[in-house]
Amino acid sequence: MLTIGQLASYAGVTVRAVRHYHQIGLLPEPARDASGYRQYGATAVVSLIRIRTLAEAGVPLSEIGEMLDADETAFAAAVERIDGRLSDEISRLENSRKQIAQLAAGDSLVLPPAVVHYIDRLREIGASGRMLEAERDGWILLTARWPDRISEWIPSKLAQLEDPRLVRLYLILSELLETEGVDDPRLEEAADIMAALAEQAYTAGETIAAEQSQDELSFDLLDSLAVESDPRAVRMVDLMRQRGWTGWNRIERVPPVTGPPES
Repeated sequence: MLTIGQLASYAGVTVRAVRHYHQIGLLPEPARDASGYRQYGATAVVSLIRIRTLAEAGVPLSEIGEMLDADETAFAAAVERIDGRLSDEISRLENSRKQIAQLAAGDSLVLPPAVVHYIDRLREIGASGRMLEAERDGWILLTARWPDRISEWIPSKLAQLEDPRLVRLYLILSELLETEGVDDPRLEEAADIMAALAEQAYTAGETIAAEQSQDELSFDLLDSLAVESDPRAVRMVDLMRQRGWTGWNRIERVPPVTGPPES
């Protein structure tokens, strides 16, 4: 006969585990001897080893009791069911590992490859770290809202980087993000470039699609992101309005002011 400690040692588990198995009814608790100690026989050792083996194989404790009492057919069905669950869990963990591995790649964790390539191009033209972070966060919002449109937008965005004015705009904004000052003259230069680019796009008929232009929340979030990145974005909106344009991420021509009818 074995004590609880000897039983646990022989089966390769802890005394605490044996007591837990008693509590949940998985391992029958023997009567105590005259001295008040539990005494275990060979049957208890075999049962505990089987419990340990099933638990180590990934079988939930709640199902082990049923499997211990099952006949060969029921046992095989239970094993197949558990194997399917484990297979699903392995797939989930493998996907998690891939996502964790992407952490080292930074932007590619949450952005499609096309956007990552665009951000890399911004890095190549000299955009600052804060500018790249602002672009990345903006694209995260866009990708979440219009995941199927990203592949359509990126080619034109890359083509626009061939325009020296846009490159200059990114460099100015990069410099501004590293400084402070509401009256920085570079704000005026940035607004001039943005207004010129807006005029060019308007003349070419490059407008925001109807379903996008009506998505107030997405554009509000993008505008809010710009202000949170640098409060001077509010000043830029004012400067753009002075040049006949309204908005920050959804730039539109300011409607003409009509006066009272002539008498």
